[in-house]
Amino acid sequence: MAGHPPQQSSAAGAELFRELEEPEPGGSSAGSAQDSHLGIFDMPQIYLCFLWHMHQPFYKDLASGEYKLPWTRMHALKDYYGMVRILEEFPHIRQTFNLVPSMMAQVEEYASGAARDPYLETVLKPAESLSDTERAFLLQHSFYSDPQRMIYRYPRYGQLFDSWQSQKNVGARAVFGAQEFRDLQMWSQLAWFDEEFQSGDEEVREWVRRGRNFTLADQARMGAKQREIVSQVTPEYRKLAAAGQIEISTTPYYHPILPLVCDSAIAGVSHPGVTLPPRFRYPGDARKQLEMACDFTAQTFGKAPAGLWPSEGSVSDEAFSIAADVGYKWAATDSGVLNRTLGRGVGVDGLYRPYRWQQGGRSLGVIFRDHYLSDLIGFVYSKMDAAAAAEDFLRRIHDNCAGILDAGRDALVPIILDGENAWEYFDHNGRPFLRELYRRIQNDGRMSAVTVSEGLARLAAEPLGGIFPGSWINANFDIWIGAEEDNLAWTQLLRARETFDTAPAVSEDKRKMAYEELLIAEGSDWCWWYGPEHESANRPEFDQLYRSHLANVYRFLGLMPPEELSRPILRVTLPAVLVAPSGRIRPAIDGEVTSYFEWMGAGVYRVDERSGSMHGKKFLVKEVYFGSDGWDFFLRIDVNPDYELELGGMEARFAGQTLDGKQTSEFTIGFAHGGARPVAMVLAVPAAGTVECAYARVLEVRVPLAALGVEGGGGLRFQASLWEGRLPVDAIPHQGWLEMKTTDPDRFED
Repeated sequence: MAGHPPQQSSAAGAELFRELEEPEPGGSSAGSAQDSHLGIFDMPQIYLCFLWHMHQPFYKDLASGEYKLPWTRMHALKDYYGMVRILEEFPHIRQTFNLVPSMMAQVEEYASGAARDPYLETVLKPAESLSDTERAFLLQHSFYSDPQRMIYRYPRYGQLFDSWQSQKNVGARAVFGAQEFRDLQMWSQLAWFDEEFQSGDEEVREWVRRGRNFTLADQARMGAKQREIVSQVTPEYRKLAAAGQIEISTTPYYHPILPLVCDSAIAGVSHPGVTLPPRFRYPGDARKQLEMACDFTAQTFGKAPAGLWPSEGSVSDEAFSIAADVGYKWAATDSGVLNRTLGRGVGVDGLYRPYRWQQGGRSLGVIFRDHYLSDLIGFVYSKMDAAAAAEDFLRRIHDNCAGILDAGRDALVPIILDGENAWEYFDHNGRPFLRELYRRIQNDGRMSAVTVSEGLARLAAEPLGGIFPGSWINANFDIWIGAEEDNLAWTQLLRARETFDTAPAVSEDKRKMAYEELLIAEGSDWCWWYGPEHESANRPEFDQLYRSHLANVYRFLGLMPPEELSRPILRVTLPAVLVAPSGRIRPAIDGEVTSYFEWMGAGVYRVDERSGSMHGKKFLVKEVYFGSDGWDFFLRIDVNPDYELELGGMEARFAGQTLDGKQTSEFTIGFAHGGARPVAMVLAVPAAGTVECAYARVLEVRVPLAALGVEGGGGLRFQASLWEGRLPVDAIPHQGWLEMKTTDPDRFED
């Protein structure tokens, strides 16, 4: 889902869902010819409810307007259109598609041509004019696909992949000329084009057939073709929704874990004893996320959604109460939540029926996904022949439902899973499997594929007086809260949220932007990648984007973001060289390396730039030298030559601390634009003492140890960060502090 999981009367059930059965213009009503295919007037039926969840995080930085990762665009090319388009081949197959509003807003921006995507810009740039950095970027990031299904399927793409694999340790750029890079630029995109276009679009089919020696014209046309494909996504959903073949449900706008936004302490109910951060309790934000999702879906597809897949199937009584108030008619979650709600393991007899949650005069229809069968599609059937997989899946459903049908009752089988990430591991993006599956369902006299609303309207609902708080993963919230990284992320979110509540007045537009950044930061995807459970090559990018959203809250409020947002939450370390001071130093503070001996004996911290983020991570700082003469602390920062002139307008924020952490002093140095090079000046000094600084070739700083609270040769630790436009752009070190065990030169390490 992330990425990437006692009867009541039929009359009562029909009354509860009567409005769900009202026909749409051009659609089918209950009792129509379509229903004769569904067989509701004959023998007991299996109603198969597919809910495909389409979800990508919000990758756009509101301050810069840039998309920091390309995955919404890539999946729009490969999955969003084709998954619904294939249903036109099977008119009796009805399904529910859960579309996350923040994802669809991104799709719409790509379709309009307004999206600023640096990844796409690099792919479309003429190969002859690529810089060394851009070439390295392409080699590193053009093979994020399953090798078996999405790379070796295309001989030229596989050849390029093999060349990169065999040469990357010795410099693959040496064997990639302009033509190889252009072919790579094309294939890194073409492999993600939907099967519908690879087989049915003349231009795309010709590119796939030719395979190599692409031209500048091909490259430009490929970019235009992407926009054409993405532009068809929303109209296709709108078309099938109007025809009644699909139902569109939704998720809270920015995909938050609703129960945790309502009250993070609820995690202690599903996991007693779990270590939790300070309490986050903002049910008003949860309501806003639900209202925004409802409004967006109504405006985009012409009808307010009846259904809700709460982000990651995460539910609680408070979240359900708010959803019912907003106007949702049904929600879905996982069978594990049903087991904990009822306090026992629930068999298929209890699972394959709808429920009706009721509390405080509010009610929601609820279905619980068959965890096992849904995961078979997500993780197992990709390794099987399409026909064999479809046959196995439907056989299991018939076997599970045999006793229910023999008892004279209908069965409602909820299959709910990620509708995009699994398919890259299937042959031909899963289309052969889906065609086999849909054909067999359509020809099965005892089985009908229906929307969730249709299924709820046709079966009596079992009453529920409450719902156990949990998600589709282990019926708890451990993925998103409880681990050290998760809790730090929630703590920083809480600080930003509280700051928003108490911030000085700013313009209405600025305050609105700050609030939207908070809603984005409440999304589940950030904490999906924090903690020990998941790994991805893009974890650093998610971490950086999360902290950028929080920093933007302060920025829009006209405040300086806290220094902690300059440092990764991820507990990973960039490889670096750290050498302790070995002798007394007393350099001249002139911004120049006056002599080789001036900094001899200083400690050295040297950043290893090989571990950067996926896109555009700037390592402004190359080296740091530090030491003492017993009275003053000296610091020198060497900036990478490529960025020396970019310091103008930036600020360097420093913090010094005694080793026991009991006393901290801070100061700030600003870089003004001046002449050929920026000019450094002290903007803020410690409470006691002065700071001397100069910048020419390097930045040099002197601070009295007394100003840092360090006396008698005591040790100290320090950290620094560079800021631009109230946003952190680099940190020294990337995590934690640099330490001097002593400031007494007579006790320095040799």
